[in-house]
Amino acid sequence: MGNEHSLPQNLALTTQFSEEELRRLGKRFKKLDIDKNGTISIEEFMSLPELQQNPLVRRVIDLFDTDRNGEIDFKEFVQGLSQFTVKGADKESKLKFAFKVYDIDQDGYISNGELFQVLKMMVGTNLKDVQLQQIVDKTILIADTDGDGKISFEEFSAMLKSLDTSRILNQSFSF
Repeated sequence: MGNEHSLPQNLALTTQFSEEELRRLGKRFKKLDIDKNGTISIEEFMSLPELQQNPLVRRVIDLFDTDRNGEIDFKEFVQGLSQFTVKGADKESKLKFAFKVYDIDQDGYISNGELFQVLKMMVGTNLKDVQLQQIVDKTILIADTDGDGKISFEEFSAMLKSLDTSRILNQSFSF
């Protein structure tokens, strides 16, 4: 984790976590870092029973992994978690994070195929592919206001803002 003293101070400036909260996150990070190499792999994350059943955990880990090296360092861990705190990120930042979960290829749009993939992760085998594709097609039809066949961040935001998502996006997670 580098310099134990300076890292929490630096992260306290760039996130909404206090130094004390960062110290607690550091302890949690060290517990997750089973092989003690200073990073958390997908396998280490998946060792937590509460995450094993979450169908989107791999997508979220991908989003935390900003340097795309396949592992999460402490800075990525803290910055990723800050998206889920009440005080950490504003509603717009939380919407952008949610959008990125669906924008798998990171081209700034949610395509029909990407929406299908992410929803398939969520529903598993509870829906037939044909049924899921109908839901995807209808969602694209409703959300795609400019008619280009995909959902932009603006369209995604408008769709979610029309729902009561403030409660969902402002959930607080304690560590």
